[in-house]
Amino acid sequence: MKVPRWKKAEFEEIEYEPKSIRELLKEMKNISELIVDLAYSAILFNSKEIAEEVRYLEVRMDKLNYDIRITAMLAARNTEDAEKMAGILQIAQASNTISNAAGDMVKLLAYKLNHPILPHLIKESDEIIRKMSIDEKSSAVNKTISELRISSETGVRILAIRRKSRWIYAPKGSVVLKKGDILICIGPEEGMNQLRELLKGKIEVLE
Repeated sequence: MKVPRWKKAEFEEIEYEPKSIRELLKEMKNISELIVDLAYSAILFNSKEIAEEVRYLEVRMDKLNYDIRITAMLAARNTEDAEKMAGILQIAQASNTISNAAGDMVKLLAYKLNHPILPHLIKESDEIIRKMSIDEKSSAVNKTISELRISSETGVRILAIRRKSRWIYAPKGSVVLKKGDILICIGPEEGMNQLRELLKGKIEVLE
């Protein structure tokens, strides 16, 4: 039985990674924005695949919260410094609370939800969220998001890119796509299907 990626991360020994508070807060902000969209989508579309990403990001947020606390303690040299860090830690804790709530949401997938409002919400939704990977034979490999004109041709927006163990949140048009990248996208179903064809190498360009 394959162990989910978030489960592996959960049991890894936590090690402090020196980063600036600015870097840590930026990643926590990005995760807290993305994780809510993913959690709602996992429930609405009954997607265990997207739920796994939520659980992974929840574990990642716990790690960031640990890092920012250690960084704050190391940076505080006196009472005045400690008071300044208190506000930062409150923001970090609030972000962590958001990710924990999103994790609680996807736990609902363990139950059979037959409430009539869910099919209605799915039917009325103009946008869906999908996770898709870039095949090595795709013409998208080594091209920027702008070059591919993903948004203008499909209406799909890339929320995040997972590149091995690294995440790129809200990627700009200048980001170059690589084989094996996993994209978290939001957009209309028709555009999503077109983008998937490109990423699998079934079509050369979007049009």
